[in-house]
Amino acid sequence: MTRTIIAIAGASASGKSLFSKTIYNELVNELEPGAIAVIEEDAYYKDQSHLPFDHRTQTNYDHPDAFEHELLHEHLLQLRAGKSVDVPTYDYAMHTRSDETRRVAPAKVLIVEGILLLSDPALRKEFDIKVFIDTPLDICLMRRMQRDMEQRGRTLQSVVDQYQATVRPMFYQFIEPSKHKADLVVTRGGMNRVAIDIIKSKIKYLLQQ
Repeated sequence: MTRTIIAIAGASASGKSLFSKTIYNELVNELEPGAIAVIEEDAYYKDQSHLPFDHRTQTNYDHPDAFEHELLHEHLLQLRAGKSVDVPTYDYAMHTRSDETRRVAPAKVLIVEGILLLSDPALRKEFDIKVFIDTPLDICLMRRMQRDMEQRGRTLQSVVDQYQATVRPMFYQFIEPSKHKADLVVTRGGMNRVAIDIIKSKIKYLLQQ
């Protein structure tokens, strides 16, 4: 069963994924097989297949209502109970869930990364360690431009428009206030070596208990 759940939160393109993947990649070969797993909050964006495509493109992806947090919460409870879950897969080009799912087995340590994890009271209760990646918004915007244009088929103008309309306002309304719910606030994004080593040491300590 899953014994320890770690939340890695922060603004979009703040370095959450890099931070999480670095910890996972450096520990996966040190620990016994299946001891650590990662889940992305982005996978739990709500299915929008019932909506016209034009309506889907108008979704405010930085608002809590865009996520099916209830399903994520249910999956965390199931993993704690020793049950495997089928994590959704989100198709960013089509702005809805794909038909594919990813089977995740219970691991002793589960890392969950996403922008609004610490803003949801029910989810917060399930996290044993809460980390917030605190990266300046101008850096996040530059990273977001590169990521969305290269990986998600967006135009520069669409990225800028979305940032001004929803990303920046939602950061100040929901994400930035949740920083105060974190146990550890990490500066310099996903490349903070000291913070990575601290979390890795904590994980190893917990696994020894």
